[in-house]
Amino acid sequence: MNSLIAHPAYTIIIPAYNEERRISSLLESLDGMKGAFLVICDGNDSTPEIVSRFSGAHPGLSLSCLTFKERLGKGGAIMKGFLHSDTPVVGFMDADGSTGIAEMLKLIGRLDGADAVIGSRWLPGSVLNVHQGIFRRIQSRFFNIMIRILFGLSFKDTQCGAKVFKKEAIDAIRDDMVSNGFEFDVELLWRLSRKGLHISEYPIEWNNREDSRVRMSDVLKMFMGLISLRIRG
Repeated sequence: MNSLIAHPAYTIIIPAYNEERRISSLLESLDGMKGAFLVICDGNDSTPEIVSRFSGAHPGLSLSCLTFKERLGKGGAIMKGFLHSDTPVVGFMDADGSTGIAEMLKLIGRLDGADAVIGSRWLPGSVLNVHQGIFRRIQSRFFNIMIRILFGLSFKDTQCGAKVFKKEAIDAIRDDMVSNGFEFDVELLWRLSRKGLHISEYPIEWNNREDSRVRMSDVLKMFMGLISLRIRG
């Protein structure tokens, strides 16, 4: 990180498991941004080298990369990012660029009245430039019903990869977190809610990316992980 960069007000964490094909376009969109961006790499491709080259070519951008040999999972990667963030606001976004940095800044701008603000693809006012297939949409709605029943969360969209938080809110629940996989988002919102912290849901502009990292095996693991989490409390 360039030592001449003023201490940023926010950190955006970008989990990047084998994202060498898609990370460059996202990095280009960050040029000129004043926040800190932390890419978490736990794969075996050239993503870390791509991030390093981009950072070197853009000394005015606060961009860094943490690499891990072991597979962390989405939740594990984000938790590593939380641990290495020291700004008043922290958040995370997908490496595929399904949510743009402009949308993340909108979410940050809504934090004055909340401890957390999460992007939603299912609220009135959301813009889906490229829609998911019908099967994924049905799957998403079924998942949302399950979350309401198991955890009492009323959010329209727990899984949108665009969320921002006051760092003090994350610090309040960080030691309670146990999920490493795609169920991480649900546990995070559940833990925050149980602490009485205020979470706001906000419509977002979003693009579906066909090369999804979520496979059917991941969905099954997510369901089992959520049931186990609810039983353990």
